[in-house]
Amino acid sequence: MGHPDSLADGIADSVSRALCREYRDRVGCVLHHNTDQVELVGGRADVSFGRGEVLAPIYILLSGRAADVADKRHIPVHSIAIHAAREYLRETIRNLDADRDVIIDSRIGRGSTDLVDVFRRCEAVPLSNDTSFGVGHAPFSDVEKLCLETEKLLNSDSFKDKYPESGEDIKVMGLREGDKISLTISMAMVAKYIPDIDYYAGVIGDIKEEVQKLVSGITSREVKVNINTADDYDRKVVYLTATGTSTEMGDDGSVGRGNRVNGLITPYRFMSMEAAAGKNPVNHVGKIYNLLAKMMAEDIAKDIPAREVYVRLLSQIGKPIDIPKAASAQLIMKEGESYAKYNSTIESIMDEHLANITEITNLFIEGKLTTF
Repeated sequence: MGHPDSLADGIADSVSRALCREYRDRVGCVLHHNTDQVELVGGRADVSFGRGEVLAPIYILLSGRAADVADKRHIPVHSIAIHAAREYLRETIRNLDADRDVIIDSRIGRGSTDLVDVFRRCEAVPLSNDTSFGVGHAPFSDVEKLCLETEKLLNSDSFKDKYPESGEDIKVMGLREGDKISLTISMAMVAKYIPDIDYYAGVIGDIKEEVQKLVSGITSREVKVNINTADDYDRKVVYLTATGTSTEMGDDGSVGRGNRVNGLITPYRFMSMEAAAGKNPVNHVGKIYNLLAKMMAEDIAKDIPAREVYVRLLSQIGKPIDIPKAASAQLIMKEGESYAKYNSTIESIMDEHLANITEITNLFIEGKLTTF
């Protein structure tokens, strides 16, 4: 959550949600916008055991496109966007002063005429505003479950209450070699809660035990947990931050460089390179089809005895989003099972999701769907 790339994703989606709600309140429907261009430029901080201070603020550029006039009334897009971004930072990074230590600049412009026109057409089912594709897979492997659940644990409210020393900038890398798995965790630690190197080492040890407890409930494989492997205890050089995010010290971020819509980066699986965060939830298939493919794959995996399920959806600009140019499911079946036996069930699951595709808009605006 606190990594610069994920912060960019979160801000982009927060701005989109805020605009969606404002548009609905003012004109009764969501207007054209894409706020998927967010850049974070890292600041500068001074930290040591027991203290930390931001010396140069983090700079955030909000870009993209959004309708700012409806029924001859102006909509304060920039004010809405800046407020949404600052609120997201307040909610996400506990030890960051979002007013003092962050500069937010909005350069959101108006959309191109043809895309705005596609958006305005009032068909019951929106028309795609891009030719793009979405992919999803299920079920998760042990490594994927471990990575996702570890990060969720470490960034949960209950964990932060117990370990305020841990920041929100957390990366988890998983590797399986045969039946052995290693987790490499990078976790920004908050300096003001850590008086010395011995205290730091103790907290890291306690956190490692917490992760090991989680691991035992997910897999029976042997798992080795490593945290902050660049630390040098002898030289007292460890991962300390003032705020809990590396953005404070020159680490930059951009939308779309981090997790896919399933919360993971999976280089051994099919992935879309779309930056889903910030794209409008009404007709931008770069967002909608990736979310939909994920949901389809999960439901197919629940009902079909498959070891692996992959779903791919392709759109054409200007065509109804519930009628993709291509919709395919690829399954690796469990031993002794035949794909042909379940063909009609798979088609039925995919058709049902396509028939209800507009529900994704409401689920996203209500905060029930995430894209990173």
